[in-house]
Amino acid sequence: MKQITVLLAEDHTIVREGFRKMLELEADLKVVGEAQDGRQAVAQAIKLRPDVVLMDIAMPHLNGLEATRQVLKALPSTKVLILSAHNDDAYVKNATDSGAVGFLLKQTSSHDVCLAIREVQKGKTFFSPSINRRQGRLNPQARDRAGRLIDKKAAKLTSREMEVLQLIAEGEPNKQIASDLTISIKTVEKHRDHLMHKLDIHDTAGLTRYAIGAGIIESSVQLTIV
Repeated sequence: MKQITVLLAEDHTIVREGFRKMLELEADLKVVGEAQDGRQAVAQAIKLRPDVVLMDIAMPHLNGLEATRQVLKALPSTKVLILSAHNDDAYVKNATDSGAVGFLLKQTSSHDVCLAIREVQKGKTFFSPSINRRQGRLNPQARDRAGRLIDKKAAKLTSREMEVLQLIAEGEPNKQIASDLTISIKTVEKHRDHLMHKLDIHDTAGLTRYAIGAGIIESSVQLTIV
């Protein structure tokens, strides 16, 4: 029997360990690696080439949404299942727009988590039952051919803009962002200006609120902005 290889990307160690122990009980599932932030998840995925990545949506340095985009760009055949404590439609939409083929709430049963991994490996999609029921009631005309919710007002941010947005929302100054991303401070400032223009937001506090609402960072990460 060929095992399905899985990479766990979750910044909370106790949660990550729980998932590992759960999956180790399944003969057809094999955890091949772990990551505690988005950048590490991308690096580990490229190195290990797992069949499926269980990706937490809110992680430091690089969130799960952007990490998903980068993983799928490098490994189109890998399947990504997003993990989240939040079941808002906006979170689900952002996950599927990023290329994820499933969305699991962290309170999902172990049976459904294992089922989800097997289903997406077969080329199917999988959403936690409560999300599946709610989405089934939505107007089908509000979806595209891939089943993703359509939001014509949604801003189209580049991969780099998403990275800069997260670091701004995490409270990092321009100099540190430039260092983290190996770009100039002037380039950081340009990305900040582009973000404000695209999102029609004109201060750092507004960008932070947007990042929280979009599931890019958790509300607990928000800092007091003077």
